[in-house]
Amino acid sequence: MKNFSRAVTAALAPITLLAGTAACAQTQTLPAPVPDTKAPADELELGTATGSGPALWSVSDEDTTIYLFGTVHALPEDVDWYKGEIKTALDESSVLVTEIDMTDAAAAQMQQLVGQLALLPQGTTLRSLLNEEQTAVYEAAMGKLGTPAAALDPLEPWFAAIAMSQIAFSSAGIKAETGTEVVLESIVGESKEREALETIEFQLGIFDGLPQDAQIKYLIDAAEEIDNIAPELQKIIDNWAVGDVEAVAAILNEAFQEDPALAEALLYERNSNWAEWIEARMDQPGTVFMAVGAGHLIGEKSVQDYLEERGIVSARVQ
Repeated sequence: MKNFSRAVTAALAPITLLAGTAACAQTQTLPAPVPDTKAPADELELGTATGSGPALWSVSDEDTTIYLFGTVHALPEDVDWYKGEIKTALDESSVLVTEIDMTDAAAAQMQQLVGQLALLPQGTTLRSLLNEEQTAVYEAAMGKLGTPAAALDPLEPWFAAIAMSQIAFSSAGIKAETGTEVVLESIVGESKEREALETIEFQLGIFDGLPQDAQIKYLIDAAEEIDNIAPELQKIIDNWAVGDVEAVAAILNEAFQEDPALAEALLYERNSNWAEWIEARMDQPGTVFMAVGAGHLIGEKSVQDYLEERGIVSARVQ
């Protein structure tokens, strides 16, 4: 398996959008709702590339609709995705739901949390945790990025890996400031209610809770494939932009086959939790636009799979 998969997979977690910016700066069970009887638009299959834009799904009953939009947290400036059914769905919605709070206040909180969770103890440096071979790989990757190796020395390995990946993406023109969440934030402003599925602390904890040897492996994987991770993310973006969820799923499945434990923590457990959240939210009338990482809405054990287990049918509308 290719090591770029870990770095690309981690890039799909929205916490890396805020964390990367910071690094560069420094069950309640409710009755199942009536299943949506609406047929998927144009009889879209899960793996169909529509050519009209990124994939969008919905679940609905007699008085509630929840749109499910799969996002990519960093994008080139020229990706034209906010149109068609996505724009219509957001216009119709009174609530924007994201994985974590993506407002300016959250970014400020991230800076504080970085100091608590992502910095090594005083007197310890990143490279002091690496053996000679690992240090050479890390320093070579930083050299390719045109960044001093010492720049990430204060960071724990997991956070250094995120920062290194973000530098590579940004150098390739794939930037958080043009990612889907940031665009949605700028569009919505204060015009809609906001909800978050998880806390910043929770998402940081997924990475911070990894054993040190796993964190170092994550860092070295990213360093070894520093030339490939941006092109690989671009491949994901190209397929995402035309709605080819099957192609995106194939790339991510390869990534998660490398590390089933990471797949469980990053995807499957959270997908199950979010399906539970959706089931509960269906008990309230209204229209909701839910924007979560694209990897959560495709492949095996997707949010839709867990919804189906609860008797809730999703329809693809773009």
